Amino acid sequence: MMLSGFFRLGVWQNFFRAWRGGYSGNLEGEGFTLGGVYVIGAGRQGVFLEHREKEFGDKVSLPSVLEAAEKIKPQAS
Repeated sequence: MMLSGFFRLGVWQNFFRAWRGGYSGNLEGEGFTLGGVYVIGAGRQGVFLEHREKEFGDKVSLPSVLEAAEKIKPQAS
């Protein structure tokens, strides 16, 4: 996303939402890497949730993470 990411409205909305919420951060590090969240079951259960950031500050829904985590079945030892 590099420099073009700073010109996106959604990026600035996410920044101000985080700033108003009290997040400060240290602003050190790469800064241009988008993240993601995966919920993966044990063994052959596979992927229950995949969320990839489309722009800086794009958050995963916590209820969807919890719902996916509840689907994981314990692996027999």
